[in-house]
Amino acid sequence: MQRYNREIGTYGEDVAAEYLKSINYRILKRNYRCKIGEIDIIAKHEKFLCFTEVKTRYETSYGSPSEAVNKKKQFKIYRVAEFYIMKNSILNLNFRFDVVEVLLNRKDNNFSVRLIENAFQI
Repeated sequence: MQRYNREIGTYGEDVAAEYLKSINYRILKRNYRCKIGEIDIIAKHEKFLCFTEVKTRYETSYGSPSEAVNKKKQFKIYRVAEFYIMKNSILNLNFRFDVVEVLLNRKDNNFSVRLIENAFQI
């Protein structure tokens, strides 16, 4: 089951990355990892450095995918972003936290994508 979930997550991240590129985001890093945790996608969009969490689901019976980005997860993403900014000496960019929801269809290969810009703040 865990492997299956990881495969779905990876597929959703691929879909999200392609979607972001199509709306003029420049992907800088995917699956950025450090000792604190991981950020799915780090991208530049206009004047912003965007730290993006991707959530992929087949259904919404347990809530929307973005609802899985709870306060604990938000704080962890913030800490990883802070580490990335300091490690790379990024001084002249605003930053924000986005969430991309990918909803898959079990019947065929169709999916829907929803970008939530500035989804949360710490």
